[in-house]
Amino acid sequence: MHPGAFVFGGATTTSPDNGHTMINTPVQGTAADIMKIAMVRADREIRSRGLATRMILTVHDELLFDVPRGELEEASALVRECMEGAMQLRVPLKVETGSGANWLEAH
Repeated sequence: MHPGAFVFGGATTTSPDNGHTMINTPVQGTAADIMKIAMVRADREIRSRGLATRMILTVHDELLFDVPRGELEEASALVRECMEGAMQLRVPLKVETGSGANWLEAH
């Protein structure tokens, strides 16, 4: 393997950008894994509690839910717990939640 190659998950890639891709790829992969773990755990917990809340969309590092008003507090705490606890790292994962009639209001 030459100095500009990187092996990750069995795939070898070359780095024409002096290492940016080689460093960024594992970071993005880890972030995607964290999101997948959080999504599965949140969905499982929502269903086990019999909530009407439903996950409807993911965009990058955000999850969008359809939540009945009466479940907002419980669903928000549940999702925060699932996302912050998805993976143990040296630094804590922090999650912000918001709510509104649309995505703009939730931000």
